[in-house]
Amino acid sequence: MKDEFTEYLRGRKMGEDEVKAAVEYVKEFERHLKKPYEEAEVEDVKDYVSRLISMGENSEARLLALARYSQYADMRDVWIYWAAVLGGRTIFPSIRERLQALAGERALDRVFGGLDTPPLGSPPEEYPEATAELMRRLEAELSPEMYRRVLAGNHHRVPVERFLENRGRYVEAESTEAYLKEDHDRAVAELEEYAGSGRVWYEQVITREVVEFVRGNQEMLSAVLRGGKLYITKIPYAPREYLAEEDPTMRRFYMCHCPLARSAILAGGPEIPLDWCYCSAGFEKLPYDVLLGEELEVEVLESAIGGSDRCRFAVTVPAGKLK
Repeated sequence: MKDEFTEYLRGRKMGEDEVKAAVEYVKEFERHLKKPYEEAEVEDVKDYVSRLISMGENSEARLLALARYSQYADMRDVWIYWAAVLGGRTIFPSIRERLQALAGERALDRVFGGLDTPPLGSPPEEYPEATAELMRRLEAELSPEMYRRVLAGNHHRVPVERFLENRGRYVEAESTEAYLKEDHDRAVAELEEYAGSGRVWYEQVITREVVEFVRGNQEMLSAVLRGGKLYITKIPYAPREYLAEEDPTMRRFYMCHCPLARSAILAGGPEIPLDWCYCSAGFEKLPYDVLLGEELEVEVLESAIGGSDRCRFAVTVPAGKLK
């Protein structure tokens, strides 16, 4: 399968040196395992990454190569774990950059100076203390309006090109409401494909029940326009488990997407304020920032971190941008 993986990486437009290094990283892991990567389990990955961290060999290139192989080989549980471990790797660095740009060097030093963050590859449960401390520093240094703006950026560094084609559909749509309805229909159709194939959609396992759950709420994977605001509700991080769960705490855990905070829900702390979820709000509004050509205002209405079993946001759309 390594030859096919090589072609897969080339298809991602990676350079030959990057491809060779990625394949070698996979082979090194197999030598450590003494078995094919395809037979690895989540505990194998945890042990190996812990070893890499202790040796200072937990480079982003190495960990991404291993994650990509698990996705390529359709190793569902291992891929979901890698996504949880690496999904938040850009958030702290991106917040640093946006803080400096919006509030200046002094604020950057006071907020991030000496902040202890877990090494790359650390399990999610090691992050909430750093997240809580970051929020304490932001609240002490900046006004709520400013730190919310800092947090509501594109901290997952999603390529904006992904959303550019939406502009054409928006121009052709009869109205904003019609565009949002069509966007939701496309999203549901995509989920139906994943439910039928059994493939993992991002980090989510999609079942028929999940498809119907999303179909019944246009705020999920699209938005509903009311009073000049777009109301958005996140699809749960683990939707299959969320729908089957009755315990309130577990429902909040299955709802939360944040790799830097969600484990605090189960651990009962540290306390992370709802305003941390402006980071998630920035992710949710990004497609509409790109669609409408400007950075929009957003408000966190509810979140799992804040005690709700859903995460919901309101994005304000300038009147001149509505159809």
